[in-house]
Amino acid sequence: MKIIVSQEISTVCPVFVGACVEARVVNTPYCPQLWEEINAMGDDFRSRLTTDSLKELPSIAATRTVYRACGKDPSRYRPASEQLIRRLLQGKQLYQIDTLVDLINVASMAFGYSIGGFDADRFVGDTLTLGIGREGEPYEGIGRGMLNIAGLPVYRDAQGGVGTPTSDNERTKITLDTTHLVVLINGYDGNRQRVEDNALFIQQLLRRHAASDGGTVTIYPTEQN
Repeated sequence: MKIIVSQEISTVCPVFVGACVEARVVNTPYCPQLWEEINAMGDDFRSRLTTDSLKELPSIAATRTVYRACGKDPSRYRPASEQLIRRLLQGKQLYQIDTLVDLINVASMAFGYSIGGFDADRFVGDTLTLGIGREGEPYEGIGRGMLNIAGLPVYRDAQGGVGTPTSDNERTKITLDTTHLVVLINGYDGNRQRVEDNALFIQQLLRRHAASDGGTVTIYPTEQN
């Protein structure tokens, strides 16, 4: 996939750096080894974080700052990474979806970045553009119905929005039939090394749990963007 970062995103977050992991995969309904990792992460988070201090993690704080700059309340439309860790801190279980979705959640919590996971065969066209949601723009969040994405960073393909840091779109969601995966990491803190490390971590998870060779990693924006 070609990823373009629009000028409107560059204006509110000039340091933005993203990573795209694209891989061939085999999805499964459940992976017990992966859930051992999730349970261990929950114990670790509860030992050192609170729902208040969570907001101060650099990757999450930077995403919340961009939400405000775009005109969105980050406490009402929480970034997905914050939603996930917050749930564990409250002593709740994460929703178990399938192996690919679950491992993306692990990667998001491990680094604090909001990460989108997509069935790439459901994209329209070969280019995704990161922009800002508009008033009245139709967007169906996974399991959340129609969402107001005005003021949210949003990736669009040739048909429309496919992913925001709060929720990905029903149209391009991962299913058990997904074999062509695209994962997008959103580094609104500008920490290129950490974004790259997060991408390498995802490749490791895919090798361990999704019968994959890990695929390829692309860092963006490029100079051509």
